[in-house]
Amino acid sequence: MTVPYETTKSLLLDAALTHVAFDGWSPATFKAAIRDADIAPAVARAVCPRGAVDLAIAFHHRGDDAMVARLKTENMADLKFRDKIAAAVRFRLEAVTDKEAVRRGTTLFALPMHAADGAKLIWGTADRIWDALGDTSDDVNWYTKRATLGGVYSATVLYWLGDDSPDHMSTWEFLDRRIEDVMQIEKLKARVRQSPTLSRLMTGPNWLMSHIKAPTRMPNMELPGSWTAPRE
Repeated sequence: MTVPYETTKSLLLDAALTHVAFDGWSPATFKAAIRDADIAPAVARAVCPRGAVDLAIAFHHRGDDAMVARLKTENMADLKFRDKIAAAVRFRLEAVTDKEAVRRGTTLFALPMHAADGAKLIWGTADRIWDALGDTSDDVNWYTKRATLGGVYSATVLYWLGDDSPDHMSTWEFLDRRIEDVMQIEKLKARVRQSPTLSRLMTGPNWLMSHIKAPTRMPNMELPGSWTAPRE
């Protein structure tokens, strides 16, 4: 039987989520997911070579996909850009179907051996938000926008995990404060550019940063993929 690669991973993820609250993103969870999804261990390992770690990453990407899908359907034409950013972060958190799975994932990606994966996921979420909102920067701003938003997003997630206020209202207020902090930094940068003295001091750094370009994007070819299960 031929089963698409992503379908197999999705089945494993759905099965794993019933165990994550108890066992975390662990080998025990991955073993239980294989059993519950009725997928051959060899196939499961081919799809997720790192076991539950790959499923935790897939869970994060699933949330990103849901956020982008919602951004495409929401009418935000009348919102200020800072409010669009806040809405995107809120949509990302509201896309979470299992808060405990996020909590366990935060613990997993705080481990030294998985910290790089966690940083990549946060950067990826910020990148998808900026892309969805139509960012066209191709210089150093491409990096600073994503780094700044990644900091806002990660701080908001940590606050949200401990928030028990109705409808997470405290989290959205926290998010607004973090974005306001970023806006103050942007205002400071604008004043520096407008100051004859400070702008001259920044001539060298600005020249250097002008040579930094965004990475070249590979087109999404939508290539199909599948996995043929080995015979028992």
